[in-house]
Amino acid sequence: MRNIPKKYLITEISEDARRQYIDAKATFKAWENARDEAAQVRGGMYWKEQDGNRYLIRTTTMNSQKSLGPSSTKTIGIYKKFKARKEEAEQRLANLTEQLKRHQKMNRALDVGRAPRLLVETLTRLSKSGLSKHFTVIGAHALYAYEAESGTRIGEVAAMTTRDIDLLWDTRRRIQFATHMKRMGASMLGILKKVDSTFKLIDGQRNTAVNDEGFEIDIIRREAKDIDPHLLRLTEAEEEFSAVQAKNAGQLLDSQRFSSIIVSTSGHMARMETIAPLVFAKFKRWMAKQPGRDTLKRKRDTLQAEVVEELTEEYLPHLIV
Repeated sequence: MRNIPKKYLITEISEDARRQYIDAKATFKAWENARDEAAQVRGGMYWKEQDGNRYLIRTTTMNSQKSLGPSSTKTIGIYKKFKARKEEAEQRLANLTEQLKRHQKMNRALDVGRAPRLLVETLTRLSKSGLSKHFTVIGAHALYAYEAESGTRIGEVAAMTTRDIDLLWDTRRRIQFATHMKRMGASMLGILKKVDSTFKLIDGQRNTAVNDEGFEIDIIRREAKDIDPHLLRLTEAEEEFSAVQAKNAGQLLDSQRFSSIIVSTSGHMARMETIAPLVFAKFKRWMAKQPGRDTLKRKRDTLQAEVVEELTEEYLPHLIV
């Protein structure tokens, strides 16, 4: 990696690592498309004999069934098309999954990423649960997305040091979220326990879960407005998060988005949905000026804002409006 003579030490990853990341990212995106295609043909179809007739039945992963009508040229065509599409989608997904495994090994060998394992696994779990669109990473962990997209490393350790993931919950979609969670029969805490079974809610601070290693996941929300309830639990489960209100969080929900594929130290990949770098910097500068803000956090806020501004100017100038 070569040093960049800037105020903050920002280094570029090696050319081999850069090429590997580009190839791995392309495969990951293809895998996402294949995953979505396979999801459209989940469940199955079969023929059911009833009262001397044969009917085409469509099944879902939720064990529901729907008749598509009696056997006919039309339903036979539907059945054949579905079977062919399902087989093709599943085979493509399987092939790309194997490709991802190979890229994971290459990512690790070439030191492509350094995102924390728990961050990548949490984002992966949210994606598998169909919840990615409901949450935005807004804390210091967003820096891993900016690093990945720019092919750099932020050398100032203080800028990256944090042991909590801040997730901004989009309460504008809370009915859709609640319906989805009820259909799965899941709680948010339960989903996180699939990442690490030691996660527990903190007594008196129900917006935060912590594991046995002291790593925290915080869920925040915009300030209450209109019919938006003041106290808002994510689900009706007995042990469940209650998202805490945060000043200016509503502006972040409406701000420019940023999506990137991050890579962990083990080489595994996940998509992070976050806010644009300059939105992050502006928000951090605002936080640093808030009355009562801890001095050490205030300094870190300013540091993070400055280094992200520098990184954007040098490596992501197309994001400067």
